[in-house]
Amino acid sequence: MLRRRRLAVIWPIYFNSRVSRSQGRKVPLELAVEDPKVDEIVEAVRMMGLTPIVEDKAYPKMWWKEKSRILVEKRMGKSKLLKEIARNIKKIRKKSVVE
Repeated sequence: MLRRRRLAVIWPIYFNSRVSRSQGRKVPLELAVEDPKVDEIVEAVRMMGLTPIVEDKAYPKMWWKEKSRILVEKRMGKSKLLKEIARNIKKIRKKSVVE
């Protein structure tokens, strides 16, 4: 019998420093970035050796704003996964500023 993979749903708003916790940010401010892009999150997930799946869905609390979400295989707790992705996004942004 095939086991169904457990997927974590990741919204870009989870990493947005302009959004409060009550509005949807999930990572601490020191790990959050301003207006994260789906491409950055996808690259950050790939840096972890995971395969992201991008879907065209709207974040329920702000359905008029964000129009994408990323699905990732859950290999660790969600908060640990989000913090690791946030660190990788910061590395990506730091690298792009240097270049």
